[in-house]
Order: sequence, then C-alpha cells, then structure tokens
Amino acid sequence: MIHIARDRQAMRTSLYDLSVPTFLQTVRAVGGFLGRAATHFADAGVDPDDVVNTRLFDDMAPFHFQIEAAWHHSVWGVEALRTGAFAPPALVGPVPFADLQAMIGKAETALEAFVPEEIDGCAGRYLDLQIGPRRLAFTPETFILSFSLPNVHFHAVTAYNILRMRGVPLGKRDYEGRLRTISF
Repeated sequence: MIHIARDRQAMRTSLYDLSVPTFLQTVRAVGGFLGRAATHFADAGVDPDDVVNTRLFDDMAPFHFQIEAAWHHSVWGVEALRTGAFAPPALVGPVPFADLQAMIGKAETALEAFVPEEIDGCAGRYLDLQIGPRRLAFTPETFILSFSLPNVHFHAVTAYNILRMRGVPLGKRDYEGRLRTISF
C-alpha cells in the first residue's frame, strides 16, 4: 500500500533532478554489473575481453558500443543542456573490457560535477540535434525525456542483456541500481 503524507508540500521536479541523478543511478548500476561481470569471468576463467564484440543479434551494435553509448547519452546529454547541442566525442570502437569499466567511471565523475543551479538555468532554452541530414529541435526538457533518457536506458539494458546471455548472474536489482527512496 502506498501512503502519501498529506502535510508534505508537493515539489516540482527540476531539470537537474530529471537528468543528473537519474543518469547517475543508471551509470552506477552499469558500473556495478560490469564489476560483477569481471568477477564472474575471472572465476570462470574467461577473458572478459571476449565479450567486447558480443551482440544480441547480428544487426545490433556490440557490447562495447552499448557501454560507450550509455556514457555519451548520459554525460553529453547533460552537457547538451548547457551548450544547446548534443555533441559527444567520436566513438572509440572496441577496447578492452577494463577500458569500458573506466569509461563508466569517467561518466560517473563527470555527472557528479554538474551543478544543479547551472543545469536548472538551462530550462526552456532551445537545443538542436543533428542526426545525419535530419535536424531535430528540442527544449532541454523534451530532449532529456524523449531522447537522452530512453537512449541511456536502451544501451544500459542491452549491455546488461549481453552479459546475461554470456552467463553473468545478474538480476533486475543489478540493473535498477540504488533506488532513490525517501526516509521517514
């Protein structure tokens, strides 16, 4: 049963709250399941680099891309709020498993550095996304909610599923990460 405290004031969710803590929850979860995978592979005598090019299906991007895309859509998704354009660095391609773990560590550090007032100050501006010949115009809010968040979650869950397919014992809680619950 859900109880709602009637004496609490409703609080509006800020642009920062929509983006940074949500991305941090997912990025930290990805870091956690990458760590579990590294341990599993070491215990099983499997080289973790063997998973780097694994795909769920032939027409899907490989594991390394999923991790890199989660990094790009989280960190450069928030950076786009400040700059008005989504401009992640070029993809690096297949790298060792340990480098993918480091990538996620860098994503966490970068996300932690964003300041709420700065991100909230970006609300209501315009933001452009150029995908090939297509130019898509967003507000920061619609960009986060309809582009960045779905992409981060898609790539994180695809990486999770590849690891599951490779025998890593992961569960839903590994994917969810640490929930942002309230204390009473």
